[in-house]
Amino acid sequence: MSLKEFFKDDKFAALAGCELLDIKPGWATARMKVEPQLWNATGVCQGGALFTLADFAFAAAVNSHGRVTVSVNSSIAIHKSVSSGWLYATATETLDHRKLPYCVVEIKDEEGNLIATFTGLAYRFPEDDPRNKALPSL
Repeated sequence: MSLKEFFKDDKFAALAGCELLDIKPGWATARMKVEPQLWNATGVCQGGALFTLADFAFAAAVNSHGRVTVSVNSSIAIHKSVSSGWLYATATETLDHRKLPYCVVEIKDEEGNLIATFTGLAYRFPEDDPRNKALPSL
């Protein structure tokens, strides 16, 4: 099993319609189609759906080094609302720290317009932690 296949088992991301497109060391991209079930009461994509897409790409990027890595702090700034079409989240690990990696995720629409910016700090478990055995390689 590859790491890309491993992330297909992320139940919540799948429920939101998120799909991992590509993953490389310290980098990942995912997409999600904005459909009515993701709208808030005003008819635009709910902030939690945007966060889910960004968090999914973030998780893939920081776990790409073969060690289980979990979020400890994250935030999102929403720059533009959207009510339809595909959204693409690109996660780039800007600090590949051995314990506390930092990642920036940009969500853009099909035309390349910036929709949201997510930042995340994660904790990377030690190499000898038994949880790392469950994580496949790229």
